[in-house]
Amino acid sequence: MSVYWMYSKGSVSAAEDFDEEAVAQKLRDAMKGLGTNEEEIIDVLTSHSLDQRLVVRDRYKLAFGRDLLEDLKDELGGNFEDVCLALLTQPRTYDAQWLKKAMDGIGTKERVLIEVLLPQSNENIEGIKEAYKELSEGEDLEERVISETSGHFQRILVSQLQAARGEIAEVDDEAATTDAQQLFDAGEGTWCTDESVFNKILASRNLGQLQAIFQAYKEIADKDIEEAITSETTGDLEDAYMTIVKYAKEPAVYFAEVLHDAMYGAGTDDDTLQRVIIGHSEVDMYEIRMAYLEKYEKSLTDAVADDVSGDYGKILVKLIGTPDS
Repeated sequence: MSVYWMYSKGSVSAAEDFDEEAVAQKLRDAMKGLGTNEEEIIDVLTSHSLDQRLVVRDRYKLAFGRDLLEDLKDELGGNFEDVCLALLTQPRTYDAQWLKKAMDGIGTKERVLIEVLLPQSNENIEGIKEAYKELSEGEDLEERVISETSGHFQRILVSQLQAARGEIAEVDDEAATTDAQQLFDAGEGTWCTDESVFNKILASRNLGQLQAIFQAYKEIADKDIEEAITSETTGDLEDAYMTIVKYAKEPAVYFAEVLHDAMYGAGTDDDTLQRVIIGHSEVDMYEIRMAYLEKYEKSLTDAVADDVSGDYGKILVKLIGTPDS
């Protein structure tokens, strides 16, 4: 496991003196009768950890003979509903849902495949594959990805789905120099880029080793690896390689950039906004928040509050946490 994940800090944590029956009752009271108490729902869902929320979901059915997710669907709507339901879903199932949505129907949303699959640990990839199979009536995720993509972009995704990235937090400087030279020879050192070399190295080396490789590459080529990728690749393959590089270098900065792009592009990308904030609220939101502030000189909390509104905006802001928390 990367040192980053060992010492990262989320913005949502387990509530002390947890009473699942009392919490389930709060949610029931918030939805029965005339009107819905959205503030109470926001408070409950953002003040308990995922494990606690899942316990409450089960307790709710036991106590009231009703399905909490179905009740929320009946009472809520839009993006706010989507966030509330996601907060009561296992993370790898949530990831698998996004992948299925990205590949169902006409056209494939390659950006979703990149953002969901590439910045993941081996353990998470295995969990996503299992969850996808359950959601898709036994369909294999790798086979589906192969049917929806092509070329070297397909190959980097398939490589990632093998869940075989090195995870021992050790760096071999000599091996890093060798890999860096191979990358140079396969890209800028030849007239025809050999993407298979990039795939092999970017998909298999541990994050610390990749950082060493990128540093060695800069010494060999007198430029950053990002410049080489931009000059040697295009389209989805370029996006995939750049995602791995940025994530390996500084995970929090990578996710801060993804959130910024989701808010400051042509309209708000609510899917990405939800996916990153929900997925990282208990993992490394503190680091992402700090990275965002340093890079954009504005707090992530303020950025989201300025971009989205209503109960949807309120629940995202609560998941992000305050700048000083």
